[in-house]
Amino acid sequence: MEPTLLCVLLLLNTHINSGHSEDDDGVAKAVLTIHPNSSQIFSGESVTLRCVIQGGGVTDWEYRWLKPSTDQCPQKEHECIISAAEFSHSGDYSCLGSHQQQDSKWSDAVRLTVTPLPKATLTVKPNPVFPGETVTLTCSVESDSSWNYQWYKDRNDNVVSQSVSHTLTINGSTVNEGPYWCQGERDSRPTSSSISDPVTITVNALPEASVSVSPQGLLYSGETVSLQCVIPGYTDWMYLWFRDNQQLPSQTSKSITFPITQTGQYRCKGKRRDHPQRSHPSDYVTISVTAFPKATLTVKPNPVFPGETVTLMCSVGSDSIWNYKWYKDWNYNVVSQSVRHTITGDTLTISRAAESDQGLYWCQGEIQSRSISSIISDPVTITLNALPRASVSISPQFVLYPGDTVTLQCDISDYTDWTYYWFIDTHHLPSQTRKTIAISLPDKAGQYRCVGTRKGRPQMSNHSSALPIIITALPMASVKIVTPLGLLYPGETVTLQCDISDYTDWTYRWFRYNEELLTKTRKNTISLPDQAGQYSCVGTRKGRPQMSYYSSALPIIITALPKATLTVKPNPVFPGETVTLTCSVGSDSSWSYKWYKDRNDNVVSQSGYSNIGVSHISRAAESDQGQYWCEGNSVSRPTSSQPSNAITLTVKDSRPTATLSSDNQGVFTGDNVTLRCTVESPGWMFYWYKHRPDFTPVTTTSGYSYTLSGVSVSDGGQYWCRAGRGDPVYYTLYSGPVQINITERPVAVLTLQPNWTQIFSGETVTMRCDIQGGGDTDWNYRWYKNSELVILFNTKTEYRISPVYRSNSGSYTCEGVKGNKLSKTSDAVQLTVSDQPKAVLSISPQWLNPGDSVSLSCEVDKTSTGWRFSWYRTVPYRAGSPSLSDRSYSLQPLSDNVTSEDSYTLIPAGPTPTGGYVCRAGRGDPVYDTLYSQPQFLWSGDLQPSVSLTVNPNTTQHFTSMSLSLSCEEKGNSTGWRLMSYRERRVTSGCFSNWGFIAGSTCTISYTYTLSSGVFWCESGSGEYSNAVNITVNDGDVILESPVHPVTEGDTLTLTCTFRHQGTNPKLKTDFYKDGTLIKNETTGEMTIPTVSKSDEGFYKCTSDEGESPESWVTVRVSPVVAPGSSTSVLVGVVVGLLVAGVLLVIILVLLVRYQNSKGSCFNRIFWPPQPQSTNHDPKQDQGSGYTHQQHGDANIYDTINSSDNNDNDAAGASAAGPSHVTYTQIQLKKLDNKKKEKLADPAKDPVYSVVKTSKATAAAGPDDVTYAEVDLKNKAKAKKKRAAAGPVDVTYAEVDLQRKAKAKKKRETPTPPETDSVYSLVKPYTVPAAARPVDVTYAEVDLQKKVKTKKKRATPPEADSVYSQLKPRSCPGH
Repeated sequence: MEPTLLCVLLLLNTHINSGHSEDDDGVAKAVLTIHPNSSQIFSGESVTLRCVIQGGGVTDWEYRWLKPSTDQCPQKEHECIISAAEFSHSGDYSCLGSHQQQDSKWSDAVRLTVTPLPKATLTVKPNPVFPGETVTLTCSVESDSSWNYQWYKDRNDNVVSQSVSHTLTINGSTVNEGPYWCQGERDSRPTSSSISDPVTITVNALPEASVSVSPQGLLYSGETVSLQCVIPGYTDWMYLWFRDNQQLPSQTSKSITFPITQTGQYRCKGKRRDHPQRSHPSDYVTISVTAFPKATLTVKPNPVFPGETVTLMCSVGSDSIWNYKWYKDWNYNVVSQSVRHTITGDTLTISRAAESDQGLYWCQGEIQSRSISSIISDPVTITLNALPRASVSISPQFVLYPGDTVTLQCDISDYTDWTYYWFIDTHHLPSQTRKTIAISLPDKAGQYRCVGTRKGRPQMSNHSSALPIIITALPMASVKIVTPLGLLYPGETVTLQCDISDYTDWTYRWFRYNEELLTKTRKNTISLPDQAGQYSCVGTRKGRPQMSYYSSALPIIITALPKATLTVKPNPVFPGETVTLTCSVGSDSSWSYKWYKDRNDNVVSQSGYSNIGVSHISRAAESDQGQYWCEGNSVSRPTSSQPSNAITLTVKDSRPTATLSSDNQGVFTGDNVTLRCTVESPGWMFYWYKHRPDFTPVTTTSGYSYTLSGVSVSDGGQYWCRAGRGDPVYYTLYSGPVQINITERPVAVLTLQPNWTQIFSGETVTMRCDIQGGGDTDWNYRWYKNSELVILFNTKTEYRISPVYRSNSGSYTCEGVKGNKLSKTSDAVQLTVSDQPKAVLSISPQWLNPGDSVSLSCEVDKTSTGWRFSWYRTVPYRAGSPSLSDRSYSLQPLSDNVTSEDSYTLIPAGPTPTGGYVCRAGRGDPVYDTLYSQPQFLWSGDLQPSVSLTVNPNTTQHFTSMSLSLSCEEKGNSTGWRLMSYRERRVTSGCFSNWGFIAGSTCTISYTYTLSSGVFWCESGSGEYSNAVNITVNDGDVILESPVHPVTEGDTLTLTCTFRHQGTNPKLKTDFYKDGTLIKNETTGEMTIPTVSKSDEGFYKCTSDEGESPESWVTVRVSPVVAPGSSTSVLVGVVVGLLVAGVLLVIILVLLVRYQNSKGSCFNRIFWPPQPQSTNHDPKQDQGSGYTHQQHGDANIYDTINSSDNNDNDAAGASAAGPSHVTYTQIQLKKLDNKKKEKLADPAKDPVYSVVKTSKATAAAGPDDVTYAEVDLKNKAKAKKKRAAAGPVDVTYAEVDLQRKAKAKKKRETPTPPETDSVYSLVKPYTVPAAARPVDVTYAEVDLQKKVKTKKKRATPPEADSVYSQLKPRSCPGH
């Protein structure tokens, strides 16, 4: 049984482990294998993927493949063969088997990665190669050394070598040009590499050597020759020289020089260490000696004529390197370049040859650079021959008149082939080229000359002398009228006369309108019957001159008979008027006149001879109507005029009535009122009446209108008019009345809103025009600027300018317009627009003392008002945040950053408020903002926790021209620190090139200037600030070395006076000053304060024979009482605290007992708040401290508060320091022995004062700000008790507030209260009976500077230089 079971188990185990195993679910699964079985297949290798189905019991499977591309792995086959693998074959492959309706599971994916074959790299050295050199080809395939290599040239099948080594060496004799490449082969996969990129071997020719000779050309005896071997491409040659094939061993330089006697054939070649190692030898150069040549001179032309150009040419063989010298007459007379002598190379040219150019010439060649001269040429003589002369003759020869023709002839000797040129008055006659010319006069009169030219030499003659052709003028004819004289009338005959001077045998010819009349006569007169026109004459004769000039034309004008002119006035006419008829004929006075009515034979009137005829019709009636005309008659020419035009006289049937009208209704004072009086016909005078028409006329006018100018109310009333004309005057009827009503003119009132004294560019301005006294409101408005109209018509009362600019500045007025009525113009309002203001920020103090408050003050233009102020702190620039225009900082508003006051107080709380601050102001609605102020900085000299600024050398003063380093030493996690400086009133960022150079966190100023002085600090990207250091760079010879950081009380302080030239006299006698006062003399140049205290704070400087240093401020900080981390100090503090608490508890109990025993309890309390410092940024102002000292007198209690611990004898220091900040002191009144006091009869005479003594402030420090409050006296007496039993008055408290005083107070020795220039108040206790107890008097004295002497008791009121507060009695609570 057991063996059988064992066999069964073995069979089951065999079945399970057979190749026909199935999945747990019984489904067959495909298994994919890859051959070769490698994780890396190389490009070009053959790959077989084989799919085997395990399980299922089936053998005839069909296969399906999942592969990266469709052209791989044929379906249904169990193998996928890739004969040459490519990159595209990379990817995941899987397969499954299919049999009838059964599919196996997909195989696990097999990833095929095709990697490119390693590529061979071919290098060739050297390349290019020179003939004879050996070339090494190196082939490498990655870093594997198992490769063998094949080398190819020109073609892939041209294997030139096969080696195990990766190098191939080709000897120089077998190097061939062409492309080479290589390939690696080995037994393991991959069996071959990719073929390398081809490399072309280039065989370059050897450099060619050449020899240059200097000097070039022929070489002459005595010269030195330089040969230079030139080989292009390289410079490190060693040169080999050969003469006549023999090497010159001593010559290895590029150039060789030797005398001309060493003739022969020379060549060179080069050798060098690198390839190419040699050059081709040069060709041979022959060096030979030549005899000096002789110069040859040729002259053309010769002989020469004046004006010609002569060319002299000098030659010395065929060599062009010669320069030439020219000589005339003597060997030392060298011809040089001039206006007419031009030397160009081997040629001397003489232009416009003259007699001075005759003479003997020769030349010589020179090579100046070689100091060689040729043999002088043979001399040549230049001869100058005279030119032929031309002359002009005229034919015929007699007096010439206009119209004559003459012949001119030009004669020139010696030659006959001349071409002639004629000139008149220097002008060439281009058409005349013959020997003779004919000219007609007068057109061709003038000065005639001629000259000849020819092709042969001489090419021209001299010019002839000028021949003047003079023309004599013809006699002049003139025409005049003989009879009649004056105007010519139709039908009359005129006689003309022609006058010609000089001769009497003239025949006269007459012309009318330039057409000759048929009449020719020997007489010089002609009569013309009634023919108007333009007449002229001319004379002719047989002798010369044969005619005269034509006369000017004389106009004969026939004048028409004059016409009479008739005027009738007036017309039409009214019954009873007088009519005047006036007749005139021109201005001639020899006329008589006749008047006609209706018919030519009806003469109604006539007159004698006069220039004007006048006829009158008196009392015209209807029968006088009709047509009238007139005519004139004369005894001389002409005898009658033409009749006038007829005029119809009309007589009206009744007397006219005047009509009066006015153009104005609702007249204002100052207007013009025009009255118009109209009548139906012209010619009237007008009469104007007011109130009653039968009064005397107000005025009389010739026009129909009467204007009342600038009327007043009294000009109102009724007006009439009537008209009159003629002599005697004929009047119309009166007009009807016209009523004129006049009222006062309304007044325009212009107001400016906002009514600020100064407006800035960009603000909004509204002007309002109100009409006062104008009645209704339907006014329109006109606006004027500088008296010029800017808005003609506006229905609104307001004129708004938004935004306003400087161009809007001016004087503005307005007026109301209603129809044609105007109000009075308003008074002018001046609008002055200034540029947008910039706020000015000041900080006091600028150097922060721990615990001090700081005042910011923002100021805009002092004449402007209405501002509200915004306050900001600077932070690192962030885009999108409110920022300064230069993007140096962004701005973060302070808490309660908008104030109506121009000051803002920073009370230190939390982080130190050091840093930059900015302000600006705004006003109006909408708000108009000023520009941001320049940032001002609040600095602290104390070291900060984040970063500290250190200075090397560690002193505040430095010499110019020295090196200075400033370092930002980080202590925390802050990053992005940058060095800043405040110099010349502006802040500068970074360590720029004009400062110095930066290394790490240190900026080094390599060369200091006085401009390098300033305040320096470090600033982080998050807005944190380091301590600040005030650096002074002095260009003098003395500086004071003092610490840059504050000194702690108890430390040792050493000040060193350093001299620029310390080495010459290192130990000079030195004086040290504090606040301007000499404090010590030292011979070592150093002053040491072993234990420094607050009183040592101040300005220090030193002086010596070398000069004086600037002042430096030394800050002293109070050392902390308890050292941090000391357990002993903590214990001591606890013990001291308990003791103080016990003492206070006892005091409180005592006070409670006293309160129950007395009528009340009172205290005197003085409060002195911190004062803003002045703006001079004096660090000394920040160092004040106070103390309280009480003295007990017989009847008074004093409380003295000193401003600082400075020495009293330092006046300058006290002045500069300014007032100190004293908080307050509490003064407790002690009961005085009533028996020791005298009874005060009148409390007013013995007041209670609270005294404040102020220090004397200099102009720099400004006046002391004194604040004071009341000292109230409380009534302790009970209501029901007698006044005789009343106790003394107790003073409760006195708050003293420092007010600003304008001037220093003088001392007073009177016990009465101070005068009005002091600030004080009088304590008046309530009235008490005679039996009352005396009033207790208390003084509270506040002193602003340290008092050395003990305060004396005061029984009288303080002096006048004190500040007082008033004590008012007040009942205590509950009593």
